Amino acid sequence: MNMAPELLHKALAAHGGLDRWKRFEKVQATIVTGGQLFTMKGTPQDPTRRRMTVATKREWASVAPYGPDDQRTDFTASRIAIERMNGTVVKERLHPSEHAEGKAVDAPWDGLDRAYFNGYALWTYLTTPFHSELPGFAVEKIEAWHEKGEAWGGLRVTYPANIASHSRQLGFYFGSDFLLRRHDYHVEASGRFAAAQYVSDNVTAQGIVFPTKRRAYMRDKRLLPIDDRLMVSIDHSDISLS
Repeated sequence: MNMAPELLHKALAAHGGLDRWKRFEKVQATIVTGGQLFTMKGTPQDPTRRRMTVATKREWASVAPYGPDDQRTDFTASRIAIERMNGTVVKERLHPSEHAEGKAVDAPWDGLDRAYFNGYALWTYLTTPFHSELPGFAVEKIEAWHEKGEAWGGLRVTYPANIASHSRQLGFYFGSDFLLRRHDYHVEASGRFAAAQYVSDNVTAQGIVFPTKRRAYMRDKRLLPIDDRLMVSIDHSDISLS
């Protein structure tokens, strides 16, 4: 990391500390997702509770069930697959970003596009802010964001080419307690629309702090959320590390 600002160090400490985080290899969480994005993409979301697993020291994720009860996903930046629980591959795609990106915001996703989006997004969310300490990431302080009578300190994180996420640069905003409040990005896998994601209802699992509610809205040119465009909602529960 290049010249990590003091705000990042305080955020890492507030979320449980980098030394504690490094003890773990995986994070698991039960997720329930919804929002307008999935209907727009032709992959409407149901209220099924799914189990998400992400790696802490590399970019990898899997969710189960995915479609039928005996299927799961296997995500890395260079490959997305749908497989049986015994590891038999049902479908796979190499270089999945090339298929998902560069299309209109409402261009349909297939099952592998959706799995790719789910994999990189949940890996990003469940490893924030700690993934910024992995090799190749660059972090810089940006102007604070003022909302709800508060000033939220801002960081811009530039992701290396071998890491998949919403876009190459993402914004993170932290409250006076140095816990995450808001997360801004452009969704390259869906027409590059601008999003403002709000996080809340923190819990502590094995000493690491996680938000349990995420609400991502389209945002306008003033960087304000568009209240009637709730694109993605995610509720997390039963979070554990191993």
